[in-house]
Amino acid sequence: MSPAIVAYELKTSNMAAKGCVSMGTVSSRRLGSGGEAGLQHSESDQDNQPIIEQEERKKRSSSRRHSSGETLDCPTCQGTGRIPRGQESKLVAVISCTDQRLKPRHTKLYMAVAVAVCLLVSSLVVFFLFPRSVILSPVAVKSVFVYSTEDDVKINVTNVLNITNHNFAEVRAFNLTVQALNMDAVVGSVFIQNVTAVQPLSSKMYSFVIPIKLTDSELISYCRSTTFQIHTLFLHLQMAVTVYYLVHYEQLSLDTYEFIDCGTNTTVPHSVNPSPP
Repeated sequence: MSPAIVAYELKTSNMAAKGCVSMGTVSSRRLGSGGEAGLQHSESDQDNQPIIEQEERKKRSSSRRHSSGETLDCPTCQGTGRIPRGQESKLVAVISCTDQRLKPRHTKLYMAVAVAVCLLVSSLVVFFLFPRSVILSPVAVKSVFVYSTEDDVKINVTNVLNITNHNFAEVRAFNLTVQALNMDAVVGSVFIQNVTAVQPLSSKMYSFVIPIKLTDSELISYCRSTTFQIHTLFLHLQMAVTVYYLVHYEQLSLDTYEFIDCGTNTTVPHSVNPSPP
């Protein structure tokens, strides 16, 4: 074999060896890039795995908080659901038609009791607030004081009036007007604005003075006469008074007759005759 041929084969073998080396380098590079990608995927998986676990932990902790204090049992789910605390008035409750809470028990009994209570209260109100009568009645002539002058005879007669209240409320009496007549002639009158107040279911006596002035000559002579031991003078009293009770006004009147001694002073009370029927 010639030296030229040997040199050519050696050159060719060297080139082939270099090609193999370069291909191995490329494959090794490719393998290296594939390995780096695998490492990156494994690292990303490792990065994602803690995040998922952390979210699961958060969900578990939030569910524990909801079950412990931040949530309440759903009132319409029979205890199987939960709602956030503080939002009870903002949520809409859906109740089935067969729920027992929509069918309250003893409904008729409650309605009957309510009607009975209303009737009882209304009856009591009518009983206590229904207006009843207020009665005026004469009691007695308490005293008589006679003052005689040259022209007339003046007499101060103190009368006692009884006011009876049959109501369950206080009665106030005012504007008392009294006229004294003798033989259809007015001999005296009195007007009292504020009279008295009578407590419920009670009676009260009220005293007032009627000033009487006799100007008739025959009456003056009769009262001054010494022939008669007792000088009896008959008086017709006409009384009117206004009473206020239970948010309304009422006017009462009374006619009565009495007799007095117009010749001397009298301090001994004597009864008054009521008005004839």
